[in-house]
Amino acid sequence: MTTLGEALITLLEAHGVDTVFGIPGVHTVELYRGLARSKIRHVTPRHEQGAGFMADGYARASGRPGVAFVITGPGLTNTITAMGQARADSVPMLVISGVNATPTLGKGLGFLHELPDQRGMMEKVALLSRRVTEASELPDALAQAFALFSSSRPGPVHIEIPTDVMVKPADDIAALLSNAAPPTPDGAAIASAVKLVAAARRPLILAGGGAKRAETALRRLAETLGAPVVETTNARGLLHRHPLCVPASPSLKAVRALMAEADLVIAAGTEFGPTDYDGYGDGGFVMPSNLIRIDIGADQLARRPVTVGIQADCAEAIEALLAAIGPAHPAAPDGEARAAAARKAAFAELSPAYVAQVHAVEMIRDALPGAIVVGDSTQPVYAANLYYDHDRPGGWFNAATGFGALGYGPPAAIGAALAVPDAPVVCLTGDGGFQFTLPELGAALDARAPVIFVVWNNRGYREIETSMLDVGVEPVGVSPAPPDFCKLAEAYGISAERLAGIGALPRALKQARATGLPCVIEITVD
Repeated sequence: MTTLGEALITLLEAHGVDTVFGIPGVHTVELYRGLARSKIRHVTPRHEQGAGFMADGYARASGRPGVAFVITGPGLTNTITAMGQARADSVPMLVISGVNATPTLGKGLGFLHELPDQRGMMEKVALLSRRVTEASELPDALAQAFALFSSSRPGPVHIEIPTDVMVKPADDIAALLSNAAPPTPDGAAIASAVKLVAAARRPLILAGGGAKRAETALRRLAETLGAPVVETTNARGLLHRHPLCVPASPSLKAVRALMAEADLVIAAGTEFGPTDYDGYGDGGFVMPSNLIRIDIGADQLARRPVTVGIQADCAEAIEALLAAIGPAHPAAPDGEARAAAARKAAFAELSPAYVAQVHAVEMIRDALPGAIVVGDSTQPVYAANLYYDHDRPGGWFNAATGFGALGYGPPAAIGAALAVPDAPVVCLTGDGGFQFTLPELGAALDARAPVIFVVWNNRGYREIETSMLDVGVEPVGVSPAPPDFCKLAEAYGISAERLAGIGALPRALKQARATGLPCVIEITVD
């Protein structure tokens, strides 16, 4: 007899899942029954939050959903933070959890790991939370999850299976593979957009994370229109060193000025969130008055006023727009000059400290071309989110925007390294944030994930301390003592090196990359 737990593994394989992040427990033992015989790799984090962050990093790096297995109760609540980050950044994540036996649910009898209403809680965070009560429901539940991932703005999906259902017979069930696709671009919307493009003399493109897999189409559109391209944090790397690229935050005055001077803005895959567009909270961001917005989600298009809204995948919508515009469209002659002026003015807004921190990030990029750099909330990441030109589409992402979960970087980098094993992967984290998920060093070693953990050690939460001082609050609670990160790494059997400043960083990065193993580089900062 094949149980539902065994069938789950077979069905996940049919959906293309090759990696699962999870910590087994008594409430998920039956989900593991078929795992050892499958082709799916299991990675064990040191905390369920790490499982969620690993699934997130895996998904961002690969473009495929990340999958986590967690127990009911504390295992699932530990994962909620990671699901919140995935929801904020539209990351496809499938969380499969156990739940107590069906007859006990909602009765408050005090069973192990019991919650009053686990699925009700998850419905507040997940795009969808579904309970499987019969083996016949499992194929449809998975198909529904994967359809959401492929046809709309993705995020976390939760499926829970009661312990008594996991062992039910499932001999005759087969996978229902989702062929759901995003909506095709509406012809009338494309025609209306083309009219706006034809009348524009100073076009501008805003690229967000939804465009990070539309590199070729976006480049062609920018060059056809002669339009500067402003890249939000999650779009960095799309037009590396291109003369039309403006790799700077719309929170900067220079970028806002560029937007205000444009007579047409085309926004591709960006939700206009405050962490990108009003990072200083000064209220100075103004929505463009003449706006073509491309987004895969109808709900997103409805949240902001638009002149023309196109619901579609970014690459497909841009290709349709290019076909309708035609090759004879005259490009704006001053696009490159406008982009260059915006780059210069935006960089000039950075403080000397931020300029130095951006330089440190550029050293990582130049030492390891094509690297995936996964950031945590730390000063060099804040600085580079304001201004930094990465050299790999989708290769710069962090948790300092959106939900802002501290401790995201180390486990997410492990997930990214397992998803794209040929690419160098660097985790850029601070001494404070690293301590949130420091035990995941052990998971990196177990999985042989060759992540280079670069720890920016300024002995505390310096960005928060500065924020306190700026508003006249005496700093309290911002100086947690860091451990000796090199000794801790060595205790896990991981090589480590401490640098006094960034001068030797390129050499250390290249040496670490050559090992093919996880390494720690600690940079002590005054």
